[in-house]
Amino acid sequence: MPGKEKSSALQTYDQSLYQQPSVDEKEGKTTEIGLPDFEHDGDNILESDYTAEEYQQLLRKIDRYLLPLMWFCYGVQQTDKTSLGTQAIFGLRTDTHLHGQQYSWLTTVFYIAYMAGEFPSNFLLQRWALGRTLSIYMLCWGICVISIAAAQNWTHLMVIRALQGFFECTISPGFVLVVGTWYRREEHASRALFWQSANAGFGIIASLVMYGIGSHAEKYGGLAAWRCISLFLGSCTLVLSLICFALLGSPKEIKWLTKKEKRMAAARIVSNKAGRDVTGVKWSWPQVHEAFFDPQFWFCMINAFLSSVPNGYVVLETWKTRLTSTSATTTFGSIMYASFGFTPLQVILVDIPRSVVSLLIFLAVGIYIRRVPNRRLYCMAASVIPPFVGMLGLAFLPNTSANKWTKWGLYLITVPFVLALFLAWTLIPSNVAGRTKKTIISSATFVGYCVGNMCGSQIFKSADAPRYIPGTIGAAICLGAQFILILSWRYYYVWQNKKRDRKAAEEGIGKEEQERLGRELGERNVTDVQNAFFRYTL
Repeated sequence: MPGKEKSSALQTYDQSLYQQPSVDEKEGKTTEIGLPDFEHDGDNILESDYTAEEYQQLLRKIDRYLLPLMWFCYGVQQTDKTSLGTQAIFGLRTDTHLHGQQYSWLTTVFYIAYMAGEFPSNFLLQRWALGRTLSIYMLCWGICVISIAAAQNWTHLMVIRALQGFFECTISPGFVLVVGTWYRREEHASRALFWQSANAGFGIIASLVMYGIGSHAEKYGGLAAWRCISLFLGSCTLVLSLICFALLGSPKEIKWLTKKEKRMAAARIVSNKAGRDVTGVKWSWPQVHEAFFDPQFWFCMINAFLSSVPNGYVVLETWKTRLTSTSATTTFGSIMYASFGFTPLQVILVDIPRSVVSLLIFLAVGIYIRRVPNRRLYCMAASVIPPFVGMLGLAFLPNTSANKWTKWGLYLITVPFVLALFLAWTLIPSNVAGRTKKTIISSATFVGYCVGNMCGSQIFKSADAPRYIPGTIGAAICLGAQFILILSWRYYYVWQNKKRDRKAAEEGIGKEEQERLGRELGERNVTDVQNAFFRYTL
């Protein structure tokens, strides 16, 4: 059979190319780079080793342990990061004597440190235990959040915020790795959107708690409300870090699965063609070189940048001081909610509907993508259109009492913009194979995220208050450019898949043989570019 001969020859060629022997000088043994532990033990795991019912039962158990934990951890992290805005309502700027652009620099320094920590932390996530790394980093940033309660001046806040940014940089890329390690490609988007929905869902819980703290402080005095908020959030983070240390990690790290279930968890994701749990795999410099020349590297990084510049706008709108005194103009000026006429406590409540809408959108998109394959990039493109309209409307509509609720509605439709960023994160475990390459592209993505947030926090000048027209137009332009980028990104994937299908057909390799060879190469830590049988999800 000519097809069989070709596939066998191709298999022999691929094995000789990708099984890279290395000699351990101390032990005098030859090993193969990138092979999973089970294969080193002589246990060749196949997806067909278990039934669909067994896999479904295991999936439910994985979801029960991982999804609620990641939801709460991500929600706390997002609240920790943005709580400074709420704290400003309750006197943080006055008590720490901030003036001029000092307040906005607390955001910028956070993302500078976040960016500085990306590569070393991602390297550590690859080389060491995934769960332990995340829990230790979480413990450290929880201590930073608690320390904000003791800050007395701008210097104290700058140092603490820088340390907080450095330690928080692991959470998103770490969770992306967790999703790639535990779930099949068709499950990546729905599971990731679930924990990412905590950005809004946990925000509702946090808003109500902070409202209670603020109300108590206004009625009874005592320790300043903003200091109490830091103590509350920091304590939550510390508790979650301890839970993560016990429960979070890759299949070979955790203790809540039996040996058989761990083997089954590894077999589940063979179909990803991206390898299984390879934490501790040796660093591959050829994969570093390939990553920088892969268009995915630039798509991921530029998309993260373009999406995060408007994020600076939304953070600005959320952080706006709702103070009626003229001193409010010294940082962000007469902020949007102030112009609406809401009081500080009302502002916390009036933002809850936005969080509810965001949560519902996340859940709806997650269900849709799970049921209808290859729709991620279309959803990403669609998600930037309403924010584009909303931001331009906010910029050009006058701040009058008659427009109060119209502008609130325009602000409400900016909610979906984060989907283009979050869904792009899920493309990394789905479409990037090779652990070192995945680390590089993930790091670059979050560098783009940091730079975008820094630009977003700086382009809104107090001199442009209250409507911030130049900055808002800049954010809207970024969304328009992002729309074009996402469509180009999808076209690249479609083109690559068609080219590989055409080449396989010319060589007479059937679908089943392609699938088998693709999985075998994936198990050897072969990249998506080198694996001719890898297909990109859309």
